[in-house]
Amino acid sequence: MKKYICNVIVAIVVMIIAFSSCERNNIEERKDWAAIYKKHGVDSACFELVEHSKERVYYYNKARGNTRMSPASTFKIMASLIALETSVAPDEDLIIKWDGVKRPQEQWNKDMNMREAFKVSCEPYYKELMKRVGTTEIKRWLDSTEYGNMQIGNNVETFWTDNSLQITPDEQCGFLKKLYFDDLPFSKRTMRIARSLMLQEETKDYRWYYKSGTAVSDTMQMAWLVGFVEDSTNHPYFFANNFSTKDTAINIKDLRMQITREIFQTKGLLRDK
Repeated sequence: MKKYICNVIVAIVVMIIAFSSCERNNIEERKDWAAIYKKHGVDSACFELVEHSKERVYYYNKARGNTRMSPASTFKIMASLIALETSVAPDEDLIIKWDGVKRPQEQWNKDMNMREAFKVSCEPYYKELMKRVGTTEIKRWLDSTEYGNMQIGNNVETFWTDNSLQITPDEQCGFLKKLYFDDLPFSKRTMRIARSLMLQEETKDYRWYYKSGTAVSDTMQMAWLVGFVEDSTNHPYFFANNFSTKDTAINIKDLRMQITREIFQTKGLLRDK
């Protein structure tokens, strides 16, 4: 009996070691990506890339990748899902009238539908949308999807920018993967429309879906770019790029695109053949 128990214990230990080794082999740290950020004057950053077809995860700066922070405008993916599912927005053609307030972002100063608002990340549109949905419904959907810390604070118009709601880059990738595979608790129609909003660039070799996000203060800029790429064989790659810089003069809107593209190209993505 003792010999049998020992054999069972040994077998279990071997299985655990084998599983752990397999898990480690599927996760690869890419320290070389640090040079891409450094080249552009950014020293506080992280990147996660999930290659679904090979079940592999590539990452740079795991600690930051597991740190929760404001989703900023990347929350507009989730906001669109909630608005569509609750029928506050019957479809992506819902027009919200411009309130007449002139804002520095000239493209916001007009009536627009959801597709247009998502494209230009129109904050007034999404503030009005979330007001119409209401805190009870928003909280219910944050809870049911386990989106980040699931907190909305006291202001329905600012919770995704005032640090009430927070999410990690790793959680962003998980959320996007579920959205891609219709694995969120929304209807397939809702998820299909939301994905279509995210399609920003299409060539014969790839389709690039993403949403950006920005947080700016007097002393810091923080940038997000999250989404997925389908290659020419329709294999998806999910990603989250997040960085911050004390250089408030840097154009982070262009920079996050440039850095993401350069990192993708180390994996042979976003290249026209």
